Amino acid sequence: MNTKVNIAGVELKNPVMTASGTFGSGAEYGEMVDLNRLGAVVTKGVANVPWPGNPTPRIAEVYGGMLNAIGLQNPGIDVFVERDIPFLKQYDTKIVVNVCGRTTEDYVEVVERLGDTEVDLLEINISCPNVKEGGIAFGQDPKAVEAITREVKRRAKQPVIMKLSPNVTDITVMAKAAEAGGADALSLINTLTGMKIDIHRRTFALANKTGGLSGPAVKPVAVRMVYQTANAVKIPIIGMGGISTAEDAIEFLLAGATAVSVGTANFFNPYATVEIVQGIEDYMKRYGVDDVNQLIGAVR
Repeated sequence: MNTKVNIAGVELKNPVMTASGTFGSGAEYGEMVDLNRLGAVVTKGVANVPWPGNPTPRIAEVYGGMLNAIGLQNPGIDVFVERDIPFLKQYDTKIVVNVCGRTTEDYVEVVERLGDTEVDLLEINISCPNVKEGGIAFGQDPKAVEAITREVKRRAKQPVIMKLSPNVTDITVMAKAAEAGGADALSLINTLTGMKIDIHRRTFALANKTGGLSGPAVKPVAVRMVYQTANAVKIPIIGMGGISTAEDAIEFLLAGATAVSVGTANFFNPYATVEIVQGIEDYMKRYGVDDVNQLIGAVR
């Protein structure tokens, strides 16, 4: 039985990855989860300098998931290279670094620093606000998507995954723009913009007012967007959004994803990723599927 999948020439032992921002850089979960069982670990967003993140409160529980407005708090590329890469290299899993920035130059600086390191793939978070364009996210303008993809791809030594925002009118327009810019793969979806109001305090539940909605509530939207994107581009897709069981993961594979990322589920079940790896294997045995690639895009 083959569970291996290939993303831009990088072979993963199975299609299960972590989602950026929900797994730290592996150390927090390493005591509970055998990282060797995972196809890849996707790190928390890394910027060229340390980011303090947003003021608190910045997490709120909502029906069917959670809102977060962490603001991509991270210690910066220097600490990441010195501390986190050596930790992850101890394990037999691929390393995907999520990169964030406020300008194209920020992204490029991180990508170039990672060029000589032993990381396998770069995931570029283009849901960040573009400070030079008045704060609109890079991922909400197809011209900006294509331009930043092209610039990152020009400087990157590892394959480039562009992480798409669902907060757009047509996800396939953004996907095609990233493909045109030279992206090797896409990951989607990032969080949906949401809001919660505390009726007793008569104020916003998050200091940032809005936050990113993740968890089971977003899964049907994510599956639809992965399916649409898989039928619009020729590059591999990493699907994510509300995956908490093997059944959820398989739904994304059938919709056209080559791999999946597990995010919010890690918070309420730290063993979710390894349970999903096992669950996919059990499903394959049950239905006589000898190669997981037979499932990818099987629903047309």
